[in-house]
Amino acid sequence: MTNKHIFSILLLVCTLFVQAQQSVQGTITSNKLPIEAATVAIPDAHLETISAKNGTYFFHSVPKGKHKLIVSCVGYQTQIIDITIPIAQQSVNINLEESVHQMDEVIISTAFNKIQSQNVMKVEHQSLKSMQQKGVTSLAEGLATIAGVSQISTGTSIGKPVIRGLSGNRVLVYNQGVRLENQQFGEEHGLGLNDTGIESVEVIKGPASLLYGSDALGGVLYFNPEKFAHVNSQQFNYHYKYFTNTQGTSQTLGYKLSGESLKFSTRIAQNNHADYTIPNKNRIVNTRFKELDFKTALGYTSKYFNTIFRYNFNKIDLGIPEKDLEIPEGESSSNKNPLYPKQKVLGQIASWNSVFFFKHSKLETDLGYIDNHRNEFENSEIPILNMKLKTFNYTAKYYLPKGKYLESIVGVQGMYQKNSNYGEELLIPNASTQDFGVFATANYEKNKHTFQAGLRYDYRNINTITHGIANEEGYFAGIDKKFKSINGSLGYKTEWKKNTIVRLNVASGFRAPNLAELTSNGVHEGSNRYEKGNNDLKNEQNLQTDINIEYRNPHFELFVNGFYNRINNYIYIAPTAEELDGYLVYQYEQNNAYLFGGEAGVHFHPHPLDWLHIITTFECVTGKRTSGENLPLIPANKWNMNVKIDLKEYKNLSNSYFTINTDYFLKQNKISLFETPTQDYVLVNLGLGTKITLGKSVFDVYCNANNIFNKNYIAHLSRLKIDGMPNMGRNFMFGVNFTW
Repeated sequence: MTNKHIFSILLLVCTLFVQAQQSVQGTITSNKLPIEAATVAIPDAHLETISAKNGTYFFHSVPKGKHKLIVSCVGYQTQIIDITIPIAQQSVNINLEESVHQMDEVIISTAFNKIQSQNVMKVEHQSLKSMQQKGVTSLAEGLATIAGVSQISTGTSIGKPVIRGLSGNRVLVYNQGVRLENQQFGEEHGLGLNDTGIESVEVIKGPASLLYGSDALGGVLYFNPEKFAHVNSQQFNYHYKYFTNTQGTSQTLGYKLSGESLKFSTRIAQNNHADYTIPNKNRIVNTRFKELDFKTALGYTSKYFNTIFRYNFNKIDLGIPEKDLEIPEGESSSNKNPLYPKQKVLGQIASWNSVFFFKHSKLETDLGYIDNHRNEFENSEIPILNMKLKTFNYTAKYYLPKGKYLESIVGVQGMYQKNSNYGEELLIPNASTQDFGVFATANYEKNKHTFQAGLRYDYRNINTITHGIANEEGYFAGIDKKFKSINGSLGYKTEWKKNTIVRLNVASGFRAPNLAELTSNGVHEGSNRYEKGNNDLKNEQNLQTDINIEYRNPHFELFVNGFYNRINNYIYIAPTAEELDGYLVYQYEQNNAYLFGGEAGVHFHPHPLDWLHIITTFECVTGKRTSGENLPLIPANKWNMNVKIDLKEYKNLSNSYFTINTDYFLKQNKISLFETPTQDYVLVNLGLGTKITLGKSVFDVYCNANNIFNKNYIAHLSRLKIDGMPNMGRNFMFGVNFTW
């Protein structure tokens, strides 16, 4: 039986699930000429197709109710049309206007899922494909290429995102529509996500507690899963990358199938990296890691609802580098099996998103289950640290009937979490956490003015179990703590003058103290200090003001983002005069603090040199306690210059490009008590790529040369800095993405 026959049978099975013949069809044109290969989507029903050669498109089965029909194509302005499906068939013809700018993306992480140009809040959006083509070795490293985002790194395998100087539990991560919980309080607890099977990331740089509750005080990273195949089609994909510096490989194999109502996708990936090499040709021992990732999804669309179930399994074995650690005698430098000390982390995410469509409104629900199992080994395969974190979370949002100018949402959100210990050592005690929140938000849009406002109430209860002997290391007194907070947001957007958009947002956020801050009592091996918690800690509460100005014409773009963030009861760790077991004692304390800074950038696309793009950005942040001391883990200011040259199409080659990228990291002398200053440095990267089309098969081929001059440097937020271990030296990356 051929693949063609198998595909036909599968599509027939999918078609049997169709409950209604409510279709939408039409023609996409520009200046009365048909547009081929325009993307046409109905996002809330997870339907997507492309226009045919004559510009026509067709959706066979669309749920009843109100939807947004979104049409996008390179070289044209994105169009959004409101449609209502009360009848058997509807025809929607759309005319696109030409534009030299990139396609305007729909932003999923904000309340009303508008395209960026319509959004009241400025949100950074970047595709994972564009990050991968920069030659990064990890997802966290790719995130750090976005203006306003950095990473706290321990080698190449562990990276924690930093948004405008805030990190850890102050930055919330969403994946598959649910909040990701992976013991993120720990300094050596990485992001815990693999970049394969992810379509794009959206970054909210500022308090987002209105939609996401506690821990979104500093911002949100929202990862969008890859889309299903276009309606009535299937797709295979293989992606391979090789990194010369780590002698590492990354490869993934995926398959997608979509009928009219039933959709399926699956993907498996593997990463293997040896210790990375520094400019003097030595290796930083035990920065090696091995990772296995599996993702799958099943979606179904009926007459009245749409539902998607997703599952992600991730296993990573990673080494923890230490000073004076050496490669065992006789072992090859290309060995990818981690040495001691090391971690093994197993993560699972199951999520279920459903949208129920009514005549003039809809209800969206998200259910999530996250299982995180973390083991740490010192010198044997018996884990010294064995922690299991199980989290169940839920969200329900009701979209009220839309008026002529007003849209509104009410919702509830909650979480139940249980932490259990099975190892000899405890970082935090056995505990349970319960969250509950209720919120409402509204968007008013008339002419060139848009207002958005919202209000939310949250409640968190933390219970821990008493463990150990009082007044000794490892003793945790049982606690029963309750935290409450009311937060709100207010935003305004206007087209101030032609081609100029101005946004102004004021929002509050909060973060309840985490278990480590409340209960710690022992030596933290990674920091070589004795840490004591403080169960009298209060909520962190902040208020941030943001302003964004954007100007666009066909050949020039300019943006300026500024922010001021005031945080009351900011939690930090500080040394005391005490000493225990030969270690200095550090205790968690609170003080008011503030951060300010922003990002600015220019994109110059001169005429008639349409093949040339000059993009430059600058980002800066300053963080201080109100008593005058600098906050810790504030990234160095950064200036980026990127020159991209679009190469001419030739026969089967298209989308060819060449890039020169320069990153200048300024000196960081504004440091906290236990940090050291960092000198400035410059990194230069090169990139080259093309798209090869052979019939229905497409090859994206690209290569990168990162740190081309082999600069010896140590990033300010590297946790290896205290031991004088430099970051990675020169690295060449070769990649091919094959789709058929």
